[in-house]
Amino acid sequence: MTRVRYGPRGEDEIRRAREARAKLPDIWSTGVVALWETDPDVVAAVLPPPLKPTGEPLVRVTISQVALPGYPLGAGSFSVAAHHGGVDGWYPLVMPMTHERALIGGREVFGEPKKLGEVTVERDRDTGALRAGMARHGVTFVEVTGTVGASLPLPEPARKVDFYFKFLPGVDGAGFDGEPVLVHCLREERVRALEAVEGGEVTLRESAYDPVADLPVRRLLSVTLGEKTSDQSGRVVERVSARALLPYVHQRYDDAAQVHDGPPEAEAETEAAPDAGAAPADIAEGKR
Repeated sequence: MTRVRYGPRGEDEIRRAREARAKLPDIWSTGVVALWETDPDVVAAVLPPPLKPTGEPLVRVTISQVALPGYPLGAGSFSVAAHHGGVDGWYPLVMPMTHERALIGGREVFGEPKKLGEVTVERDRDTGALRAGMARHGVTFVEVTGTVGASLPLPEPARKVDFYFKFLPGVDGAGFDGEPVLVHCLREERVRALEAVEGGEVTLRESAYDPVADLPVRRLLSVTLGEKTSDQSGRVVERVSARALLPYVHQRYDDAAQVHDGPPEAEAETEAAPDAGAAPADIAEGKR
């Protein structure tokens, strides 16, 4: 019988696939990293328990082009500083990717909040002008601009930690199928090039599905452009309360009811003048 490719794979095929994954070459990305301070109460509000705020209300945005062989990838991440179990790390709120291949492992294995989107990094080699953005549903909800400046000293290889919640929504539409778990994702990161970005500016635009504008830039700390690679491993550190996590599940998905959410300013105006409310699409883009 002709091989049926949807049929079961033999032990040798499974072993070869596992060994091939273990021997992947370094994959380098070129990306922009912006770091800023925002409002402490906002950071505390977006962290599901048992995550807690750190001593600093930090937001980190990473916008990268990844040199996957034959399959270039745009990858973004919008994260807040968080603490758990004696470890400081980052809790991503949204991670747009430019194709489905990048979603599968991250969401199904680690619980990463990845969504399909547009991710761009554009550098003018003549002028040094830099623009990087993350967009979904026609809205560039994060944009970082500036001018590439001097080279910076390369940091030593470092271990970084991201926190993810891995869960499956219930088949009946209520709760979860199984207990959700908290994952510590460990990355050993190496940097081979790093440049300062002068005149850096971060623009957060109103988006009904990606409301990152609620974490405004109170003080921009740094913007850099770099080339880096990292390996990745994860471990389940504890099972978490389904009841405590359920109110945060909308962070992961495009909830249809979310389109009725307005930014805080619009809600206040609507309360004062019911006929003057603006739909999310009518809200002017602004720099935060």
